[in-house]
Amino acid sequence: MSEQQTSSDLHWLAHVPVPLFAVVMGVVGLGLAWRKAHDVLDLSAVPGEAVLLLGGSLFLAILVLYGLKVLRFPAEFKAEMNHPVRANFGAAVSISLLLMASAFLGWNRAVAEGLWMAGAALQLAITLRMLGRWLFEAYEIHHSNPAWFIPVVGNLLVPIAGVKLGHLETAWFFFSVGMVFWVVLFSIVFYRIVFHPQMPPKLVPTLFIFIPPPAVGFLAYLLLTGGELDPFARILFSFAFFLVILLISLGRRFASVPFAITWWAFTFPLDAAALATLEYARLTGSTLFSGAAWGLLLLATGVVVLVLIRTFRALAAGKLFVPE
Repeated sequence: MSEQQTSSDLHWLAHVPVPLFAVVMGVVGLGLAWRKAHDVLDLSAVPGEAVLLLGGSLFLAILVLYGLKVLRFPAEFKAEMNHPVRANFGAAVSISLLLMASAFLGWNRAVAEGLWMAGAALQLAITLRMLGRWLFEAYEIHHSNPAWFIPVVGNLLVPIAGVKLGHLETAWFFFSVGMVFWVVLFSIVFYRIVFHPQMPPKLVPTLFIFIPPPAVGFLAYLLLTGGELDPFARILFSFAFFLVILLISLGRRFASVPFAITWWAFTFPLDAAALATLEYARLTGSTLFSGAAWGLLLLATGVVVLVLIRTFRALAAGKLFVPE
């Protein structure tokens, strides 16, 4: 056994997982939802900005932590990026950059521009790499799971800040890639879930990742088309809302899943659902969807707080950064 392998077995830093960036997605997504609620529901702006500041702090901390892993344990980093499941979570880094760009649109446009450009470039690189692997490397059907949507969601997020920053054509490019591959991957992943053995318990929370593609796609499409609630926009939102209802109705099954870092897969999808419902309520003036937006905002907040507490407990107990 090499010196680096021995060190990897002993040092917790070698086991810092790339899915940890889902923490940033969950917290920053919640902050953006509360910021949206300030505009739509006339709530205080303080909660949203406070949560976004917390998300930014967590992003910096996790970025430094994972950067140290890359520098000290490059073999473990390469193994993670070549893993048939965990490699998909690499897109959580580019998504975090894109979400932070949206956050900074309310604070500093120049910083938002830089974050967006970095996030979009990294997202394109990750998409090309993942598609190249899917095309030329051997995969089994059991390797597929809803985490495969994460690189797709990243493409759909590019227009959220991109349109506001004036990058319309680039935004359309990423939106097109994301929408087409969402349809393809949905068919593959749904087939795997229905006709093959169940996923391992720690991957069950990733079923919530079915929600963001239509929810984020709805928000991106509105920005790209000038905010008109046309039939395609309604289809995207309605399908996302149906998925929310479906997954919430299965809540007892999810409640029995043992805690793992993959619990963060519950958070950003609920944030995205709350954001989409807030926008739909604003456009339609529907009291029904205003109530649903309230409910989803509170649910997303409760879930993020719960998962954050469980994560810090696992960290304090030395159970967070451990070998798979």
